[in-house]
Amino acid sequence: MNIYQKALEERKQQHLQRTLPLPPEGIDFYSNDYLGLAQSQSLSLAIEEECRNAPKLNGATGSRLLSGNSEYAEDVENDIAKFHNAESALIYASGYMANLGLISSLATKETTLICDELIHASLIDGVRLGHAKKVRFKHNDLDDFAEKLKKAEGQVIVLVESVYSMDGDICPIKELIALCNEHEAFLIIDEAHAFGIYGENGEGLVQSLKLEDEVFARIVTYGKASGIHGAAVAGPSWLKEYQVNFSRSMIFSTAPPNHHFSSIAAMYKHLPKCGADRNLLRENIEYFIRKRKASDGSWVDSKTHIQSLIVPGNKEVVELAEKLKEAEINALPIRKPSVAEGKERIRFCLHSYNTKEEIDLLFKTLN
Repeated sequence: MNIYQKALEERKQQHLQRTLPLPPEGIDFYSNDYLGLAQSQSLSLAIEEECRNAPKLNGATGSRLLSGNSEYAEDVENDIAKFHNAESALIYASGYMANLGLISSLATKETTLICDELIHASLIDGVRLGHAKKVRFKHNDLDDFAEKLKKAEGQVIVLVESVYSMDGDICPIKELIALCNEHEAFLIIDEAHAFGIYGENGEGLVQSLKLEDEVFARIVTYGKASGIHGAAVAGPSWLKEYQVNFSRSMIFSTAPPNHHFSSIAAMYKHLPKCGADRNLLRENIEYFIRKRKASDGSWVDSKTHIQSLIVPGNKEVVELAEKLKEAEINALPIRKPSVAEGKERIRFCLHSYNTKEEIDLLFKTLN
């Protein structure tokens, strides 16, 4: 047995082994399809229509710095920038690639990165690939953040999420902005779990608070509430030019094909029409929280569509997930090392298409 097989065997013994599951039958409390747009027939038809109007190429033929750019791609990015009240937008193939490329390119030796301790793995990987000094602050702790900010040297960049993917809690954006302005720090906010849900047209949490002019850059991810794939970085015009010159995940990747840009263009046109879905999601969140407060268990205090029940221990959390599955309820166990030891949990993702009866069944099964 080689060292890699031994590592796999250790994962199995620790109940840590990952597998690639097929979509299960039953009630969806696990996917990121918060508004049901991944299964939306009307969005599908809009994408087909947009594809018919796009240049006819099956592939991009090269990176955007070689043969893969087009007026069509730039038009889509200009429309994204307008939607987000930003000077520019640059599309990446995924949220992971956007975070990796943006953060690693900004993380120079003259930079200090100050990160919330619960930022996503893709942001962490971008930090690791850079050459900046790295500092973490306690999750959503403004006092600890202010202390770390005072001591930071060089160009300071602050990395947070607007809605955190594991705890489902919300970043104190206004307070962070005030502190960042005081120290001339750049604030970067990952809007992955907020885009599509917050704002009159689903613009994200930052715009819903009318704070887009106060935030240096936003990463907007399309594989969650908006139901498609890809991501974009919205920010000042010079930031797009900087990424084109220094973001390795963009420079050395074949450009997305035109149908990728078409899906994004169609989604942005469709998103303002989803007000009823956003309202249904809000109603389900409120109902779930009422049921949660009346139930037993160690729940994370979240007011969003991500709700987590802490079940310490990898073995124990997997067993609870299996119990739910027997009731045809699909919710994923989140284990160490994805979360800290003792913080293992079942994460429940709420959707516009969940019913009150499904939520009732969930709590009946848990109790």
